[in-house]
Amino acid sequence: MFEHLPALAPDPILGLSTAFKKDTNPAKIDLGVGVYKDEQGNTPILNAVVEAQKHLMETETSKVYITPQGVQGYIDGMLELILGKANPVLLANRVAAVQAPGGCGALRILAELLKRCNADTKVWVSDPTWANHIPLIGSAGLELATYPYFDKETASIKFDEMMTCLSQVKKGDVVLLHGCCHNPTGADLTKEQWQAVAKLANEVGFLPFIDVAYQGFGDGLDEDAYGIRLMAESVPEMIIAASCSKNFGLYRERVGLAALITQNSANRDIVQSQIQYVARGIYSMPPSYGGALVDIILANENLNTMWQNEVTEMRERMIQLRKLLVDNLKLQGASKDFGFINQQKGMFSYLCIAPEQVMKLRDESSVYFVDSSRVNIAGINTKNVEVLAAAIAGVL
Repeated sequence: MFEHLPALAPDPILGLSTAFKKDTNPAKIDLGVGVYKDEQGNTPILNAVVEAQKHLMETETSKVYITPQGVQGYIDGMLELILGKANPVLLANRVAAVQAPGGCGALRILAELLKRCNADTKVWVSDPTWANHIPLIGSAGLELATYPYFDKETASIKFDEMMTCLSQVKKGDVVLLHGCCHNPTGADLTKEQWQAVAKLANEVGFLPFIDVAYQGFGDGLDEDAYGIRLMAESVPEMIIAASCSKNFGLYRERVGLAALITQNSANRDIVQSQIQYVARGIYSMPPSYGGALVDIILANENLNTMWQNEVTEMRERMIQLRKLLVDNLKLQGASKDFGFINQQKGMFSYLCIAPEQVMKLRDESSVYFVDSSRVNIAGINTKNVEVLAAAIAGVL
């Protein structure tokens, strides 16, 4: 049965982690895997999560399966966090949603539902996009295409080219947009650009598919939701994949949300039954633990405030790290202007250097990040930033 399976190349990011672990250089720097790290290089458990764990331990009375859609309090809390409590689509009962095993699980469930709706669905993703978008959506059997997004030469969004491309997609095509903190580039649409995309979606009739994995890491929890809320109020239908890995620090708990906004509440009930059926065919019931923790945090005023303060701390630290890196690159006499790093948002930035230079950094200075030049800003700290800047300046 398995004799003829071809060997596959290692995942580029996971392969980097393996290489990093084997490197014996005490000054090695890991900017590859997308997890938040503190000044000591640890990925901490948030205090709000610690308190929620205590509460759950004291109050949970059974380990029986939860319902197919997941922890309802989690779903309700997440929809309010993403869309806002007063969003008309929530008030009109137009949102179907299920708890999913991580943002990845949400993406796959939604892709499978799109396939069920129309086997010939084409999904447009940004160039570049998060690498895992391709297998998660493509493995469901959907056709993938790309629209222009980022120019490495100018370190800016190709918005005119993007709009020209999207104006020519077919009615019923799906356009995947990053809600905030674009992965891998860190380059986000402005409010005016979001408004233009929302208008175009109505004119062309494409279905917006918004992936929001970093809410709170850009400008703030509400600020980062501007595009997704605008789109929800502007178009008759859209779909949303969300993750709690980053802003709640629940990486290993795999907590996500798959949501669909329908034209009316009657369609919503039909879609709810379909999305639960899709989930049932993949993993049956969702895991409870992480969703239960988020439910506790969002429902408790004190824990919610504690969590929001921790998200603010993480965001402000990453903003300061960007400035620190740019300042150190200037001090090291870098021949390239890296000021654009301060304009990018979230955990990631594109350094806009060549793959050969990335490889040289890895081989000569034990600095690890992916060939595209995407770096995890949270992997920088005050102890390694000077060494990092000197190494980057040295390969330019």
